[in-house]
This record gives sequence, C-alpha cells and structure tokens, in this order.
Amino acid sequence: MTRTEKKKVVKKLTKKFDQSSFFYLTDSSELTVQQINQLRGLCYEQDIELKVVKNKLAIKALEALPADRNFADLYSALKGPTAIMFTDTANAPAKVIKEFRKSHEKPVLKAAYIDASIYEGDDQIDSLAALKSKEELIGEIIGLLGSPIQSVLSALDSGGSTVVNLLTALEERPEGWTPTPGAAGDSVADGSSEEQ
Repeated sequence: MTRTEKKKVVKKLTKKFDQSSFFYLTDSSELTVQQINQLRGLCYEQDIELKVVKNKLAIKALEALPADRNFADLYSALKGPTAIMFTDTANAPAKVIKEFRKSHEKPVLKAAYIDASIYEGDDQIDSLAALKSKEELIGEIIGLLGSPIQSVLSALDSGGSTVVNLLTALEERPEGWTPTPGAAGDSVADGSSEEQ
C-alpha cells in the first residue's frame, strides 16, 4: 500500500470513527473466506458494516479526533488482526457475534466503543447484547406513557353510561325545578348534621 493510499484509508476511517457512536473491535482471524462471507452476510442483515483494517492506520485515524472521545483507551486493543464492526444500534454486533459463535469460535471481541464508554474483552459480549437499542427504549417509554391513558380511557368507558344517565336526568328535569330542602346532599352542603 502506498503512502497516498494509506492517507486515503486514514481519512475515510477518521470520518467513519467521527460519525460512529458505536463500534466493535474484533478478531476474526482463522475464519475461512466462506465463514467471513457468512459473517459479513449476518452483519449486512443487521446494518452493520464490517471492515478489516491495519491497526496502525486505525490508530492514526483515532488520533486525528478530539481526545474527549476517549479513543486512546482503545489503542491497546488494536494489536493482532482487527475487524471493525460499525453500527447505529449499540447491541447489534454483540448479538451477531453471539449468534455466529454458536457454530464458530470467532470473532472474538477485543473492545467495544459505546457512546464514549469502552468495554474491553470477550467477556463483555453478554453485557453488550443485553443493552437496549434506541428503538427498544422508545417502545418501552411509549408503552409506559400509554398505560395511564389506557387506564383513564377504560375508566371513562366503564363509567361512561353513568355519566350519560346523569346528564340525561339533568336534561330531562322539569322547567323551574329546584332541589328539595333537606335532601341528602343539603346537610353536607350547609355544614349541618343530625347531631346538632
């Protein structure tokens, strides 16, 4: 690879890292071409971009970005063969890795970058797979917001006939009708009681 080609790769990777809130560093070495293609297919189905990169170029790309993104903590994971999984859904690569490893030993998770948090080591796969996606969280919030509304609607629906009957009775009362003094509601309204 020429120096010009390396600069182009670094520029593309810098842009990709800059636009990504979630990515995984994995080791997929020792997989056959057929197995890599199968893994790429699973990634494609989940909108995950899988890129095999040279570690030095990945480090140069990460170094070009602001230090507050905490990318420096990933440098130690960029040793040996590296494939990067870029995604818009934080837990999707972990789920793909778990599924793929039901029949293969790799890929192995080296590290994951999730909204400036770093998860290091393959033992983090289960934790990452358990993360809720943005869509799942929104669905839960909508469900929670819908619960009180549904309760109110149910109460109105079940008590609706009582309200309708009351309104009908008020509407059908004779003209000039006034409440009878001493009716059950009057003693409460004027503060009197039978004990006085």
